[in-house]
Amino acid sequence: MADHKHGEMDISVQEKTFDGFMKFTTRGVVVIIVALILLALVNA
Repeated sequence: MADHKHGEMDISVQEKTFDGFMKFTTRGVVVIIVALILLALVNA
């Protein structure tokens, strides 16, 4: 069995995927908040 050495794995693909996920999530939350504000203003 191969010995595990910390820090040797290439994680660039995982980092790009996580960055994309965070951008998508942040934009989604902003859209939801704006939609809720607009709904509150329309129903007031």
